[in-house]
Amino acid sequence: MNHICSYRVFALRVGLTAFASLLVTTVAAQAFPSKPIRIVAPFPPASVADVLARPVAQKMNETWGQPVIVDNRTGAAGNVGSEVVAKASPDGYTLLLGTIGTNAINAALYSKMPYNARTDFAPITLVAKAYLLLVMHPSVPVRTVKEVIALAKARPGQLNFGSAGAGTTPHLAGEMFKFLAGVSMTHIAYRGSPQSAIDLMAGRLDLIFANGSAALPHIRSGRMRLIAISAARRDPSMPDVPAIAETVPGFEMAPWWGLFAPAGTPPEVVTRLNTETVRILALPDIKANYANLGMTAVSSTPEEFSAYVQDEIVRWAKVVKATGARAD
Repeated sequence: MNHICSYRVFALRVGLTAFASLLVTTVAAQAFPSKPIRIVAPFPPASVADVLARPVAQKMNETWGQPVIVDNRTGAAGNVGSEVVAKASPDGYTLLLGTIGTNAINAALYSKMPYNARTDFAPITLVAKAYLLLVMHPSVPVRTVKEVIALAKARPGQLNFGSAGAGTTPHLAGEMFKFLAGVSMTHIAYRGSPQSAIDLMAGRLDLIFANGSAALPHIRSGRMRLIAISAARRDPSMPDVPAIAETVPGFEMAPWWGLFAPAGTPPEVVTRLNTETVRILALPDIKANYANLGMTAVSSTPEEFSAYVQDEIVRWAKVVKATGARAD
């Protein structure tokens, strides 16, 4: 009888302990956030990650009454800023506005990574998707993808293309283009997309695969010439602009951006961050803001985003192997 009573007391204590733990976790999640949040954008001010993060941060601040700061930590194609988040306390107060590069492609491009893209992050939600724009300096005598290929073949290695850094999507787009089109071009890496855009307009580059936010204003002003887009097919909003794949079968580069927390962040906190970010991304002004930048606001559940990231890591490892691209 004493054994039975002892067992019941033990079971009751275990149950109370588990309940208390659950209660503490639930209360902590409901209280989140109770201090400032930092969103690390692993590229410079005015980069795509930066301009996507800032309106989200502002809306979070309005909802929660806590400062939400965008912290630009640049270097190594986003690896520097991403490492900061991977090694941060898993409490939801340090987040990453990650990219297809930092959280999928770089794992294959770099021989040594400072973090594990598969295991060091807790995916929260997709934030945006887009495609790249193949743009030329207006002085380069080409207007079609076919003419770009012909010029590159006539001048092997002489055409130079810039990117936002070794290992970024504009870099990999150029490597994929070289591989699939059978041409040789010289890659020049910059610290961000605005810097490569400046050098293209100055005539120091022949072409770039640019994000819409970096290129659209200059295309409209005539300082860049739009040749094609990196989507699998034409965009209904620009029906006269061909997809590169129409001339180079199999070419597609669809960059994405998403919000991540460090691995080990409590699920309740991840859910709270997801719910608020998804709400923000559905707002008409955010959708219009992103569309102006050539982006589409998108969202997902943490589970959907996690599965998507894992698939992207596998997919881009195959592309990197096929093209032979390296960042170091």
